[in-house]
Amino acid sequence: MHAELQSYHTFDSIQGACYARTTALSQRRAAERARARPRRSSEASLHTLGLLVLALQAQDGAAPVTSGSRVLIDIITKATVINQAVLAILVAISIASWAIILSKWLTYRKVQSQTSQFLDAFRKSSKFSEVQAVATTLSASPLVGVFQAGYAELNAQFRLGKEQPANPSGPAPRPTIKSLTAVDRALLRAATVEINKLEKRVPFLATVASVAPFIGLFGTVVGITIAFQRIGTTGSTNLAVVGPSISEALIATAAGLFAAIPAVLAYNHFSTRMKTFAAEMDDFSLEFLNIAERNFT
Repeated sequence: MHAELQSYHTFDSIQGACYARTTALSQRRAAERARARPRRSSEASLHTLGLLVLALQAQDGAAPVTSGSRVLIDIITKATVINQAVLAILVAISIASWAIILSKWLTYRKVQSQTSQFLDAFRKSSKFSEVQAVATTLSASPLVGVFQAGYAELNAQFRLGKEQPANPSGPAPRPTIKSLTAVDRALLRAATVEINKLEKRVPFLATVASVAPFIGLFGTVVGITIAFQRIGTTGSTNLAVVGPSISEALIATAAGLFAAIPAVLAYNHFSTRMKTFAAEMDDFSLEFLNIAERNFT
């Protein structure tokens, strides 16, 4: 009996020790969890702060606007002599084409305005002499040149008619023309002269539109060739080795397109305007011939 009591006391002491150990382990884990919570929260805060810093750095990096232009100037100044010559040629012909575009746009605008004014004056006048007085103030219109050529031909034929002996007892002879075909030829010749005036320097735009892309392509070929030479010399395909040459090549291509595209658009527009002016001169010539035939034949 005494032995059984002793064994019970031994079991209770072992069980109490295990319970105490388990409790201590639980308390230790609880303390570790409590310490982990602020660590996790601090890590989350640091992560958020890091994202904010990256965002601010991205905004600061996007702020400079002139960095791209500086890089472009850097590439051009460090380009080969051939590519610099190509770019200089393209810039020169681009400036020339833009000068022609602006000049012709202003000229054609003035031509259109004065042509409308001249047609109004021509159709309201009853005599060619009145039209001639108005025509001197509207010299930009191509119809003025056509009219003056036809009017000069009429006067020349009137003078020839006056040289013929007239009947002194009869009424004054009505002025007549001998050849309507000669008047038509004079009008046609004047229309050709006026078209040539309007067309002056416009073919240069077609030349720029055709040649500029090929000049740019030449610069591209030179840049790519230099890039391959650098690869062969250094044995490396690193972007730092081939990047500058490829950049030169692409800039030459872009410069060629920049010169060609406005030129081709302007040439097509001006060609259409010239066709309109030519049609107006043809219509005016027919109207002039009809009046001359009714009154002087």
